[in-house]
Amino acid sequence: MDVVSQLQRQFVDFTTSLYHEGFLDDQFTQLQKLQDESNPEFVAEVVSFFFEDSENLLNNLANALQQQIVDYNQVDAHVHQFKGSSSSIGAQRVKNVCVAFRNFCEVKNRDGCIRCLQQLKHEYSLVKSKLETLFRLEQQILAAGGTIPSMA
Repeated sequence: MDVVSQLQRQFVDFTTSLYHEGFLDDQFTQLQKLQDESNPEFVAEVVSFFFEDSENLLNNLANALQQQIVDYNQVDAHVHQFKGSSSSIGAQRVKNVCVAFRNFCEVKNRDGCIRCLQQLKHEYSLVKSKLETLFRLEQQILAAGGTIPSMA
Protein backbone atom coordinates (compact mmCIF):
# COMPACT_ATOMS: atom_id res chain seq x y z
CA MET A 1 0.00 0.00 0.00
CA ASP A 2 1.49 3.38 -0.98
CA VAL A 3 1.82 6.37 1.32
CA VAL A 4 -1.24 8.16 -0.08
CA SER A 5 -3.49 5.12 0.41
CA GLN A 6 -2.23 4.68 3.96
CA LEU A 7 -2.88 8.34 4.78
CA GLN A 8 -6.32 8.22 3.17
CA ARG A 9 -7.19 5.08 5.15
CA GLN A 10 -5.97 6.79 8.33
CA PHE A 11 -8.05 9.87 7.46
CA VAL A 12 -11.22 7.80 6.94
CA ASP A 13 -10.70 5.77 10.14
CA PHE A 14 -9.93 8.87 12.19
CA THR A 15 -12.91 10.83 10.81
CA THR A 16 -15.22 7.86 11.41
CA SER A 17 -14.04 7.65 15.03
CA LEU A 18 -14.80 11.37 15.52
CA TYR A 19 -18.43 10.72 14.56
CA HIS A 20 -18.71 7.49 16.58
CA GLU A 21 -17.28 9.15 19.70
CA GLY A 22 -19.70 12.05 19.34
CA PHE A 23 -17.08 14.75 18.73
CA LEU A 24 -18.64 15.65 15.39
CA ASP A 25 -22.13 15.44 13.94
CA ASP A 26 -23.67 15.82 10.49
CA GLN A 27 -23.15 19.57 10.50
CA PHE A 28 -19.42 18.94 9.98
CA THR A 29 -20.29 16.76 6.96
CA GLN A 30 -22.37 19.65 5.61
CA LEU A 31 -19.38 21.97 5.99
CA GLN A 32 -17.16 19.52 4.11
CA LYS A 33 -19.67 19.43 1.26
CA LEU A 34 -19.28 23.20 0.86
CA GLN A 35 -15.54 22.83 0.29
CA ASP A 36 -14.36 22.42 -3.29
CA GLU A 37 -11.43 23.22 -5.61
CA SER A 38 -12.35 26.90 -5.63
CA ASN A 39 -12.25 27.02 -1.83
CA PRO A 40 -9.98 24.17 -0.62
CA GLU A 41 -9.35 25.77 2.79
CA PHE A 42 -13.02 26.41 3.57
CA VAL A 43 -13.44 23.96 6.46
CA ALA A 44 -10.08 24.82 8.04
CA GLU A 45 -10.93 28.54 7.86
CA VAL A 46 -14.39 28.11 9.39
CA VAL A 47 -12.94 25.92 12.14
CA SER A 48 -10.11 28.36 12.88
CA PHE A 49 -12.71 31.13 13.34
CA PHE A 50 -14.46 28.76 15.74
CA PHE A 51 -11.18 28.28 17.66
CA GLU A 52 -10.60 32.05 17.96
CA ASP A 53 -14.19 32.65 18.97
CA SER A 54 -14.07 29.84 21.53
CA GLU A 55 -10.87 31.09 23.19
CA ASN A 56 -12.51 34.51 23.65
CA LEU A 57 -15.75 33.04 24.93
CA LEU A 58 -13.95 30.77 27.42
CA ASN A 59 -12.02 33.78 28.77
CA ASN A 60 -15.20 35.87 28.98
CA LEU A 61 -17.01 33.04 30.78
CA ALA A 62 -14.16 32.56 33.25
CA ASN A 63 -14.13 36.32 33.98
CA ALA A 64 -17.90 36.52 34.33
CA LEU A 65 -18.00 33.61 36.78
CA GLN A 66 -15.21 35.11 38.91
CA GLN A 67 -17.20 38.26 39.65
CA GLN A 68 -18.53 38.69 43.16
CA ILE A 69 -22.00 39.08 41.72
CA VAL A 70 -22.38 36.92 38.65
CA ASP A 71 -24.45 38.38 35.82
CA TYR A 72 -26.14 35.16 34.72
CA ASN A 73 -27.71 36.88 31.72
CA GLN A 74 -24.25 37.75 30.47
CA VAL A 75 -22.95 34.24 31.18
CA ASP A 76 -25.95 32.77 29.38
CA ALA A 77 -25.38 35.07 26.39
CA HIS A 78 -21.77 33.82 26.10
CA VAL A 79 -22.86 30.19 26.44
CA HIS A 80 -25.61 30.73 23.87
CA GLN A 81 -23.02 32.13 21.45
CA PHE A 82 -20.70 29.19 22.16
CA LYS A 83 -23.56 26.76 21.55
CA GLY A 84 -24.30 28.44 18.22
CA SER A 85 -20.71 28.42 16.99
CA SER A 86 -20.08 24.83 18.10
CA SER A 87 -23.34 23.74 16.42
CA SER A 88 -22.33 25.47 13.22
CA ILE A 89 -19.16 23.37 12.86
CA GLY A 90 -20.74 20.19 14.24
CA ALA A 91 -18.80 20.06 17.54
CA GLN A 92 -21.49 17.94 19.15
CA ARG A 93 -19.97 17.29 22.58
CA VAL A 94 -19.15 20.99 23.07
CA LYS A 95 -22.71 21.87 22.09
CA ASN A 96 -24.11 19.32 24.58
CA VAL A 97 -22.12 20.86 27.46
CA CYS A 98 -23.48 24.28 26.45
CA VAL A 99 -27.04 22.96 26.75
CA ALA A 100 -26.36 21.77 30.33
CA PHE A 101 -24.49 25.02 31.09
CA ARG A 102 -27.50 27.13 30.07
CA ASN A 103 -29.71 25.15 32.48
CA PHE A 104 -27.38 26.10 35.35
CA CYS A 105 -27.45 29.74 34.22
CA GLU A 106 -31.24 29.67 34.28
CA VAL A 107 -31.32 28.60 37.94
CA LYS A 108 -28.32 30.85 38.78
CA ASN A 109 -26.26 27.93 40.06
CA ARG A 110 -22.67 29.21 40.26
CA ASP A 111 -21.12 25.83 41.18
CA GLY A 112 -22.94 24.14 38.32
CA CYS A 113 -21.78 26.88 35.95
CA ILE A 114 -18.17 26.56 37.12
CA ARG A 115 -18.29 22.77 36.66
CA CYS A 116 -19.74 23.26 33.17
CA LEU A 117 -17.01 25.77 32.33
CA GLN A 118 -14.36 23.17 33.27
CA GLN A 119 -16.16 20.57 31.18
CA LEU A 120 -16.49 23.03 28.31
CA LYS A 121 -12.74 23.77 28.39
CA HIS A 122 -12.05 20.03 28.43
CA GLU A 123 -14.39 19.15 25.52
CA TYR A 124 -13.23 22.18 23.55
CA SER A 125 -9.54 21.28 23.91
CA LEU A 126 -10.31 17.68 22.91
CA VAL A 127 -12.22 18.63 19.76
CA LYS A 128 -9.58 21.26 18.93
CA SER A 129 -6.78 18.74 19.06
CA LYS A 130 -8.83 16.16 17.09
CA LEU A 131 -9.61 18.69 14.35
CA GLU A 132 -5.99 19.87 14.21
CA THR A 133 -4.96 16.23 13.72
CA LEU A 134 -7.58 15.84 10.98
CA PHE A 135 -6.32 18.95 9.15
CA ARG A 136 -2.71 17.75 9.48
CA LEU A 137 -3.73 14.46 7.88
CA GLU A 138 -5.42 16.37 5.05
CA GLN A 139 -2.24 18.39 4.49
CA GLN A 140 -0.14 15.21 4.43
CA ILE A 141 -2.47 13.58 1.90
CA LEU A 142 -2.36 16.65 -0.35
CA ALA A 143 1.42 16.99 0.06
CA ALA A 144 1.81 13.35 -1.01
CA GLY A 145 -0.22 14.11 -4.15
CA GLY A 146 -3.44 12.45 -3.02
CA THR A 147 -7.00 13.68 -2.72
CA ILE A 148 -9.04 13.95 0.48
CA PRO A 149 -11.47 11.03 0.66
CA SER A 150 -15.11 12.09 0.71
CA MET A 151 -16.95 10.94 3.81
CA ALA A 152 -20.39 11.64 2.39
